[in-house]
Amino acid sequence: MSISYDLKPVGVAAAADSLTARPSLVGKSREELGTALQAVGVPERQVRMRVSQLWHWLYVRGVSSFADMANISADLREKLAAHFSVARPEIVTGQISADGTRKWLLRFPPRGAGRPVEVETVYIPEEGRGTLCISSQVGCTLTCSFCHTGTQRLVRNLTAEEILAQLLVARDCLGDFPGKDTPAGAIVPEEGRKISNIVMMGMGEPLYNFDAVKQALLIASDGEGLSLSKRRITLSTSGIVPEIYRAGEEIGVMLAISLHAVSNPLRDMLVPINKKYPLEELMEACRQYPGLSNARRITFEYVMLKDVNDSVEDARKLVALLKGIPAKINLIPFNPWPGSNYQCSDWEQIERFADIVNKAGYASPVRTPRGRDILAACGQLKSQSERLRKTERQALEKECA
Repeated sequence: MSISYDLKPVGVAAAADSLTARPSLVGKSREELGTALQAVGVPERQVRMRVSQLWHWLYVRGVSSFADMANISADLREKLAAHFSVARPEIVTGQISADGTRKWLLRFPPRGAGRPVEVETVYIPEEGRGTLCISSQVGCTLTCSFCHTGTQRLVRNLTAEEILAQLLVARDCLGDFPGKDTPAGAIVPEEGRKISNIVMMGMGEPLYNFDAVKQALLIASDGEGLSLSKRRITLSTSGIVPEIYRAGEEIGVMLAISLHAVSNPLRDMLVPINKKYPLEELMEACRQYPGLSNARRITFEYVMLKDVNDSVEDARKLVALLKGIPAKINLIPFNPWPGSNYQCSDWEQIERFADIVNKAGYASPVRTPRGRDILAACGQLKSQSERLRKTERQALEKECA
């Protein structure tokens, strides 16, 4: 049984009009914050101090109102509130799965000539840790045939602010900011079930939104703010080879590859981007990913599709394909969604597949499906946001350039 609820953390403003009218300071780099402060008259000699204060309030204390920034003068707080926002997006709905997985549908206000858009974010509590699955785009452009998100055309990229906002909202709801009273009505997890890990595995292809994802993840891993270890941040890609090299050099988080097939013809069908970046190029990019070791492995995600990619021969070819790459293989039972044409592999076949991979020396855990009953499991996320009209998209791109 799943539970649906409407949830807005106490004290969190979410008015689309105010967010649209005033640019947000969330998601800006320190340099961008400094520029914004100078633009509203903060003296240059104070900028560094004020940036440090804002950073602390936004990412250590997690406030969503300038009024709560106690060590900033009332005059400056009023000036900041008149020009900027630090408010959260609207939480449209939330759902709790029978297994404890949480899913939030978040609505972001219009950008430029665009429309409000919605994305889904998922929290997965586990013993000793909690993982937040974050979206990078509204919809997706890759149309992987087994993925529900791929049936929703790309609406637009999310900004760095919108990517980070998913983490901030989840921490609000979980009472996961230190030094704050737990908000009334918040979902308080059992001890240890707060957000310790984030994965860029939600809606969209993160490497097709490289700059915003990079900025958001660098802020998330900043030691003076949200302070998540880069070893606890995983970026998942379907195989955008040129950007894999960039991600290794410029972001430095853990890498996951949505693999799902061991031959180009099959992967062309399951993951169409393979036609542009075939397996040979993808594997070479993986071998060159910086810092690889047995302690810092690439995760390969492999959805188990009955009579499609789950044979014993497929398992042997997978072992051969990954030879020489420090790797872990996540075997993912296919999560059904309305209208899908695939079936999940039989459990006995999944175990046979896993045994072959394990005996070759690779860890190959079978991922326990989480949140299936609320369509929160891997490959099930989708929102109802409509694709922007061409004129709206061009206006937005011009504004954000």
